[in-house]
Amino acid sequence: MVMARVLITDDAAFMRMQLKHNLEELGHDIVGEAENGVEAIEKYKDLTPDLVTMDITMPEMDGVAAVKGIMEINPEANIVMCSAMGQQSMVLDAIKAGAKDFIVKPFTRERIKEAVGKLV
Repeated sequence: MVMARVLITDDAAFMRMQLKHNLEELGHDIVGEAENGVEAIEKYKDLTPDLVTMDITMPEMDGVAAVKGIMEINPEANIVMCSAMGQQSMVLDAIKAGAKDFIVKPFTRERIKEAVGKLV
């Protein structure tokens, strides 16, 4: 598997830490972390990661709006949505906006590996 430069976006620090731990164990490089969609778009511009993990529900700007913002910068961006159970309609909105895949919380390393592996 190719090593990816990843930007992790989640308003919960423990979720970012969990994703970071799993992605690093899979051999990926975490280039940045964002707490909301506004920050994710800014950091995407600065860091140009290979992959973005994007939480759906966040303060200031949710994940669907952030996907749209990142797709305006780079229509080829690889974004994986991270959702809780019961957020299927928002996941569909995010996929329509350009997200390439989604993983449901709580994450398993296998599912993270599968989603990332398809995109990088």
